Amino acid sequence: MREKLFHRDFTLVVIGQIISLLGNAVLRFVLPLYLLDVTGSRSLFGLCSAAAFVPMVVLTPLGGVVADRLHKQRIMVVLDFFTCALVALTALALGHLPLVPVLVAAMMLLYGISGAYQPAVQASMPLLCPPDRLVDGNAVINQVSALSSLLGPLLGSLVYGAFGVTPVLAGASACFFASAVMELFIHIPHTPRHTGASVWQTARADLAESGTFLRQERPEILKYIALVSAFNLLLSALLVVSMPVLIKQTLVLRDTWYGLNQTAMAAGSLAGGLTAGLLGPRLTVRRSWLTLLACGVCLIPMGLCLLAGVGAVAAFAVLTAAGFVLMACAALFTVTMLAHIQAQTPATLVGKVVSLLLTVSLCAQPAGQALYGVLLEQLAGGEGWVLLGAACGAMIVAAAARRVAYSAASGSSRCMAETS
Repeated sequence: MREKLFHRDFTLVVIGQIISLLGNAVLRFVLPLYLLDVTGSRSLFGLCSAAAFVPMVVLTPLGGVVADRLHKQRIMVVLDFFTCALVALTALALGHLPLVPVLVAAMMLLYGISGAYQPAVQASMPLLCPPDRLVDGNAVINQVSALSSLLGPLLGSLVYGAFGVTPVLAGASACFFASAVMELFIHIPHTPRHTGASVWQTARADLAESGTFLRQERPEILKYIALVSAFNLLLSALLVVSMPVLIKQTLVLRDTWYGLNQTAMAAGSLAGGLTAGLLGPRLTVRRSWLTLLACGVCLIPMGLCLLAGVGAVAAFAVLTAAGFVLMACAALFTVTMLAHIQAQTPATLVGKVVSLLLTVSLCAQPAGQALYGVLLEQLAGGEGWVLLGAACGAMIVAAAARRVAYSAASGSSRCMAETS
C-alpha cells in the first residue's frame, strides 16, 4: 500500500508555495507589461527581460549549495521576508526614481531570489515525499506553480487595468509576507554538515562533487541538461517575449486579453501537472521526446494564423488554444525530467544537481529573449515566420532527445545484463 503524501509538513509547503508563487506570478505578469506599455520598444523589452534572468543564472548554483548545506525551511522563510521588503521598496521608488532602471533592478532581484529559492523547494521533495510518491509530489508542486500562474495573470490584469501598478506591488508584498509566516511552521528533516572550509571553498567543492558525479556516474543527465537548454532557447524565451508583443502590438488587443491568454497557458501547465500525477510511473524519460515534439507542432498553427492575416479575435483564439496544449506538454516534460534526476541522484547532491540543471538550462533563455526581441522588432508584420522557425528548431531538439533517451535505455539494459 502506498504511503500518504499529504502529511502536515508537505501540506504546509504546498500552501506556502501557493501564496508565494501567486505574488510572484502577478509580478512576472505586470512588471514586464508595464515596461512594454511605457516604452513601446520590443527590443528594449526583450533586452530587459533577458537582463532580469542573469541574476537567476548566477544565484541558482549558490542556491543549490546552500540548499544542501543549510536548513531548507529557513532558506524559504528568509527569502520570502526579503522579497516582501524588496517589493514594498519598489512600490515606494516608482515616481521618485527613473522608471526603467527601477523596473529592471526589481525584476533582476526578483528572478535572482527565485533562482536561490527553487533549489531549496526541489531538494525538499525527497525528504518530504515517500520514495514511491516522488513523481506525485513533484506533480503537486508543478500544479501549485501552474495554479498560481493561472490566477496571477487574471488578478494582475484586473488590478493593473483598474488601479495601476502600485496596488499590484502592495498586494504581492502581502503575499510574500503571508508565505513567510506560513513557512515558519514547516519541519523539514535536516542533517547539519560541518566543515572547516570557507563558504566559497565549500561551494567550489560541492559543485565539483556534483560535476564529478554527473560525468562519471550519470553522464546521460548532462545530455538531458543540454536538451532542456535548447528547449529554453527556442520555446521558453519565445513565449516570454512574443506573447505580450503579439497580443498587445500585433493584434492590438487590451491588457485583459493578454491576461486571458496567460491564464489559459497557465491552465495548460496545470492540466499537464494533473496528467503527470495521474500517469505517475508510466511517465518515462524514454517517451519524453514526444512531449517536446508536440511543443514544436503547437507553434505551427500560431505562425500560420499570423501569416494568413486572420482577424484579431480568431488569431488570439489560435494563439491561446495552441499555447494551452504547448504548456501542458511542457509540464509533462518538466515533471518527468525532475523526477528522473531526483531518483538517480543521492540525497546529499539533489540540490546541487537540480541547481546545475536550472543554471545551465537558464543560461540559454536570456540569449533567446534578447534575440527574439530583436527579431520581432525587425520582422514586424512577419512575426509568423519567427514562430515557424522556432517550430523547426523544436522538432530538431525532439529528434535529438529521442536518440539520447533510447541510447540511455540501451546502456541501462546492458549494465543490468552484465550484472546478472
